[in-house]
Amino acid sequence: MSKGTFMHFRLSFFVIFFAVIVSACSTMPDKQHPLSDKQLPLPGKKPERPAGPLPESAKPKYNLTGYPENTQQGYIDGCETAKRTSWAFKDLSRYEKDGQYRMGWDDGFALCTGKK
Repeated sequence: MSKGTFMHFRLSFFVIFFAVIVSACSTMPDKQHPLSDKQLPLPGKKPERPAGPLPESAKPKYNLTGYPENTQQGYIDGCETAKRTSWAFKDLSRYEKDGQYRMGWDDGFALCTGKK
């Protein structure tokens, strides 16, 4: 094999190798959810789940040890609403009547806004 052929072979190898590496590093764009974040309605106008505490097996996990139960429930509802998850919820009657729930909901919503 002559030096020119070897150089051509080596150059071809590196071009193909580079193309393979570049294509392996590229990603396909994620399919968007039919309802993008901007289209999701904020809950609160119409409850999507029963009022009151969530079942233990389904409740999102937060370390709220030391806070009253109503504050904990409000925080979870407010935080999940801010993150626009399927657990987003605002119990309007509790929010109006229960100061602990209201404080928890407001704190959860404020602290979780922008988190996903």
